[in-house]
Amino acid sequence: MCSENVVNPEPVRRGLIGLFLGGGLLATFASFIYPVLRYFVPPQVADLGVDEVVAAKVGDLKPNASAIFRFGSKPGLLILDADGETYHAVSASCTHLGCTVQYKGDAKEIWCPCHNGVYNMNGANVSGPPPRPLQKFNVHVRGDQIFVSRNTEA
Repeated sequence: MCSENVVNPEPVRRGLIGLFLGGGLLATFASFIYPVLRYFVPPQVADLGVDEVVAAKVGDLKPNASAIFRFGSKPGLLILDADGETYHAVSASCTHLGCTVQYKGDAKEIWCPCHNGVYNMNGANVSGPPPRPLQKFNVHVRGDQIFVSRNTEA
C-alpha cells in the first residue's frame, strides 16, 4: 500500500473571510482617526480673490447689528458698533473649521456656532478651539456705500 501525504490547502473562503474582516477593521479604524485629525489640523487659509467690495449701504445696518457680505468666494461680516458710527469688518469664516461666524449684539462678540468659538470685535480669538484670529478688513464709507478692502498692513 502506498501512503499518500495529502495536505489540505486552507479553504479559499476562509482566506476571503479573513480579507473582508481585515479590510473592515482597517476601514473602521480610518473612520475614527480621520475626524480626529481634521479637528486638530485646521484648514488652510484660502485666497479671497478680490481686493475691495461694496459690503452695504449707509443706513442698512442698525447700531449694534451686523450683516454678512460676500468678499470674493468667502463670506465677510460687517458690524456697526453700538455708537452707530464705527464699522468693523472681518472674515466670517471661523479659523477652526471654516464655519460661518455670527455677531452677538448683546455680548458684543463674534461667535462660531460649530464649536462655540468666541472672537472679540477686532477678530482676535478669545475662547474655544479657533487657532488664530479672524482676518480683519479695512472699512471706508464713500458717499452712501460702505466699502470693505483687504488689510494691507502685515
